[in-house]
Order: sequence, then structure tokens, then C-alpha cells
Amino acid sequence: MKKIDLGLKASSDPEQIKDRLQYQPNVFEFYTAENDFTRDGLKRLAYGIDQVKDAGINHIVLHHPMRYREYFTELLTPEAKLPELYRFIEQSSLDLLQLAYDKNVQVLIHGSYSRQTAEFLSLYPDLAHAEEYVFKRLDHFKDLGKEHVMFENSISPVFYYGDEALDAKILAHDYRLAFDTSHCFIKWQGDNAKLMTALARLKQNIVHYHLVDSLGQTHDSLELGKGKIAWENILPLLNEDATNIFEIVLKDQTNALEQVNSFKYLKTLEEKLDVNI
Repeated sequence: MKKIDLGLKASSDPEQIKDRLQYQPNVFEFYTAENDFTRDGLKRLAYGIDQVKDAGINHIVLHHPMRYREYFTELLTPEAKLPELYRFIEQSSLDLLQLAYDKNVQVLIHGSYSRQTAEFLSLYPDLAHAEEYVFKRLDHFKDLGKEHVMFENSISPVFYYGDEALDAKILAHDYRLAFDTSHCFIKWQGDNAKLMTALARLKQNIVHYHLVDSLGQTHDSLELGKGKIAWENILPLLNEDATNIFEIVLKDQTNALEQVNSFKYLKTLEEKLDVNI
């Protein structure tokens, strides 16, 4: 069974980094934003990575920014129709991948989002054409990033986990995967069996987990134990070689309490499962 990491998430803000480092996490994920991609922003991010590395943390993930101005950074974005957004997605990904190679860290890119997906889908003849375009973009970043890039699932119709045919296509492309438990759970409207099937089927390609609880209806990002995910059934299905963080909504961004509480919850459950085994 996978040994659960204390994986914490923060921005490049010094106060957030200081707060997370006091817990001596095994894994650190930087949640980047549009302002990280100015000259000064990239310097600040690089300094933050060095600071985390100096604290003895070797597993570092750079999460691609979710937004650019009013838009989500959808890989669905067609260059001809939304050139400025397309250029930001491309350049910000290249910037992160350069940091990944320079610092020997990982980059996480979302295969899709959900809140504006319908708007972007309307730019394509049908879902099949949109899906093919996204896979071409994923292939592009896979070729650039190699062992430094991974792709995360959404709850949108385009890139999600748990559908047998789509999972097979994802595996055929041999992507390195980031698996967000809440996204899969919400996609299947709170179906633990579907979540377990997806975890087992994709296990060999999963390199990183976002361990997040949910009630299974909306994107609620709950502390573990406060949703409906059956964690006692999930733990044995996790890839032993993958890293993880706890991507929980925080009341205070300078206090990782809900992330740490989620780690403690799983460690207690892990100990009980070890005794029973």
C-alpha cells in the first residue's frame, strides 16, 4: 500500500511558503497564477523553488495557472480565434517546463476545466473534434516535457477519468497522469465504484495525486473525511511510486490547517488498514 506523503500546496507568496515549510512536507506544489509569468514573477517563483529545495524537499510540482484574465486556460483554445489566450497558455507552459528542466521539478497541466468548457466547445463542429484537438495539445506538451510533465483530469466532457474508452485512449498515449480524486468523484456524481475503477485502471500511469474529498455534486474541495469518498477503499488502489498533495480549500491561504488535517486523517486510516492486513 502506498505510503501517504505530507504534500502541501501554496502560491509563490513568501508567507504561504513559510507556513508550509514549518510542517516539513515531503511534497510541495506551487499553484501558479498569471502574475507569476512576468520577469519578476518568474524570478520570484524560481527563488521559491530554491527555498523549498533548500528545506530538503525534492518532490516539487508546478501547477499551470488556471486563468488568464477572464478565461480559464483551456487547452481547447484555438489559436486562430483566441490568439492572446492561446499564446499565454503556450508561453506559460514553456516557462514552467524550462524551470522544470533547470530545477529538476515537475509541471502539471490541466487537460481541461469545466466552468467555461461549453463556451469553448461551441468553437468546434462537435465533441469528437474538440477531443482530438486537446489530445494533439497534450501530445505537444508531452513531447516537450517528457518526464517533467503530467496531465490532470477534469469534470468536463473533454479530458476526464472513469470512462472505459477514454481511459484506454489516455493509456494508449502513455501520458504521465495527475489524478484528482474529487474531480473523478464529481464527474460520476458521487459514485465510489466508478472512482475505484478509474484509479485501478489508470494506476500504472499515475505519478501524482490530488487527494481531495467531495460530496460528489459540485467542486467543493473538502477536507478529507468531510465528504463521501470511501477512503478506506481508495488507499489500497493508489500507485506506491506516486506523490500526493492535499488540495483543500483553505479558510486562510497563509494557514495550511485543512491540508494538514487531511494528511492526519489518512495517516490514522492507513494505520488501521495496516493492522487489519
